[in-house]
Amino acid sequence: MKTKITLATLLLVGITAVNAQKQDLKTAKTYAEISAKTDGKWEGRKYIGGTAFKNVDRLKLSPEHTDHSFDIRYEGPGWENNRIGYRLYLDWRNAIDIFGKKTAEIILPKVGQDNFDSYHEMSDWGADILKAGKGIGIGSIDRYLNNEKLHFHEVDSTIATVVNKTNESGVKVQYYGWKTASDKIDFTSVLTIKPNELYTKHTIQASKEIKGICTGIVKQKNTELLKKESKNKKWAYLATYGQQSLVPDKLGMAIFYEINTIESAPDTDLDYLLVFKPTTKATSFYLLGAWEQEQNGVKSKEEFVKYLDEKLEVLNRKGKM
Repeated sequence: MKTKITLATLLLVGITAVNAQKQDLKTAKTYAEISAKTDGKWEGRKYIGGTAFKNVDRLKLSPEHTDHSFDIRYEGPGWENNRIGYRLYLDWRNAIDIFGKKTAEIILPKVGQDNFDSYHEMSDWGADILKAGKGIGIGSIDRYLNNEKLHFHEVDSTIATVVNKTNESGVKVQYYGWKTASDKIDFTSVLTIKPNELYTKHTIQASKEIKGICTGIVKQKNTELLKKESKNKKWAYLATYGQQSLVPDKLGMAIFYEINTIESAPDTDLDYLLVFKPTTKATSFYLLGAWEQEQNGVKSKEEFVKYLDEKLEVLNRKGKM
């Protein structure tokens, strides 16, 4: 099927890929990686031992892997640019988290190298600033059915691939045999980041039309919900702003989406959700975080709304960012 081929090759065509290990990180403005231990052993659901994490371009998830298994550095793939970083929990949670950056330098290669989650503590480069908890994080994927959020508890196999190009980096995750309710599908996520922007483009595709595929923003206290449609009524954003980082300090989160791809927008106890219409076509949206401690960062609700409105106008004119 044409759209499926296009999505599968999305990160593999165009500019020649730069091998992550050989990339000059001193000059790079984007970077993606996945790093795992291979010389330890599994004891139940925990990975014990191993001398060092090793970066790979492709990783097939071990069947034993779950949350806090300690076999993958910071629990999944990460991607960043000169402004912000993100990571995906590569387990049943499947949530996207935010690394707030206080520097334009590439920081992911040194995050989590101490075999612990010290990246929750503020350092010179910044920190993990979002508490996803049982929520969806920012712009990740779940399934919402009968008022229940269904995660990635049952998947036959999961493969993550990272690609670093001259002016773009990304992560592709392929889930084979994802079972929820009475449905079993294959599902692909492609996450790409470019220099100088806060957003990540997230392109998703399901092998079968099923109801309830959703994205969203985790709810935090002390936040205001923000919504707006573009002038041509084709695009919209869903956003939150307030003192919602782990620091705590001000953080804005947003999703830009095509209105005609959305079936409903449930407001749940844990998340503000956007439920997609059933389709097997590739669907793209944009997720972002805006942290006040970023260099020249967004420091007020007014600045955040101005930024969102500017991006919405770009989508109104061009249909893409």
